[in-house]
Amino acid sequence: MMPSLKLTKVVAAVILLCFMANAKLVQLAPTPVLAQQPTVIADQPQAPQEKSLEAEVVKIVNLGELTLEDGQKLISQELELKVTTGSLQGQIITVKTGGNAAISNLHQPQYQVGDKVRVSYFASAHQDNQPANFIITGYLKRGPLLILLLIFVASVLLIGRKWGLMSLIGMAVSFLIIFKFVLPQIIAGHNPILIALIASLAIIPLTFYLSHGWKAKTHVAVIASLIALVITGLLAQIFVQATHLTGLASEEAGFLQVAHGGNLDLRGLLLAGIILGTLGILDDITIGQASTVSELKKLNPKLTWQELYHRAMKVGQDHISSMVNTLVLVYAGAALPLLLLFLDSSKSFIEVLDYELITEEVIRTLVGSIGLVLVAPLATVLAAIWLEMKN
Repeated sequence: MMPSLKLTKVVAAVILLCFMANAKLVQLAPTPVLAQQPTVIADQPQAPQEKSLEAEVVKIVNLGELTLEDGQKLISQELELKVTTGSLQGQIITVKTGGNAAISNLHQPQYQVGDKVRVSYFASAHQDNQPANFIITGYLKRGPLLILLLIFVASVLLIGRKWGLMSLIGMAVSFLIIFKFVLPQIIAGHNPILIALIASLAIIPLTFYLSHGWKAKTHVAVIASLIALVITGLLAQIFVQATHLTGLASEEAGFLQVAHGGNLDLRGLLLAGIILGTLGILDDITIGQASTVSELKKLNPKLTWQELYHRAMKVGQDHISSMVNTLVLVYAGAALPLLLLFLDSSKSFIEVLDYELITEEVIRTLVGSIGLVLVAPLATVLAAIWLEMKN
């Protein structure tokens, strides 16, 4: 009875800590501010109130082709677009595209009637080949994305049923915390690492309990995940500092630094990204190991916690090996163009590792893998001890 009471107190303490993190998250949530309308340019008769509009191609006025000296062909189009959103909704605008030798090696889309596109307006970018300062920035992509999302949701609900629905709610909660709390707080200048840790203390219990219910295995998974998250966070911080990473490796980071006057902690932002990214791999391992231990105990209630640990870890070792390989392939797939770029260069493999962009991905992959390897035995031993003390 006494060990169970102690375990109950541990769970209560963890839940209290997570509750405090949720309270802190609410406290730090930014106050909504009404968006200001852009200034309308008086000397432009068709100047919209927005910088970005949606439109549909209704007519191809002219289609031209230019052959360069090296034989490359550039396609240029003059299009009539019907604006479908914003202050110019229903109006027809004319836009010229293509025919730019500076981007001859890039794919230049050839638009067709009926294509839905996004159009940007530039007040000071008027040129002869850009009537009324409108430029097509690309196709609208939300249609196919919505179809893919519906296929994903249908698959989860069909296979997972009730718990599939709960996992979707958990995913929505994670997105809500990231977009409504984490990103605004980082932009506001708060410490990215602290914000990521507070968000993690909120995301882990909320998503775990939504996806798996109020069960002993979920309690174990929450505790093990929090411990593993602290360890991986410390490892990430140690090696980011040891390799002197600045967080400025990507173009996006550079743009952010310029846009916010150098007030963002980009190294902290890198660490926050590693911490949040690690969350994605902890749930699967911790719940899987806790479930394995629970099923073994049901099959043979006489097993000691040491026997439960050793038997469950045979499953855990297979799980670890497959997940580590998955992590490497996921990161390699995401960075494939970058890897090809370095492969085509004259640099050696050792020289390539000194590039910050590559170093970031190596640290991200290795730290995530270490967290994965550590959390499996941790969740297994906690579940085994928990079940023995309950009995």
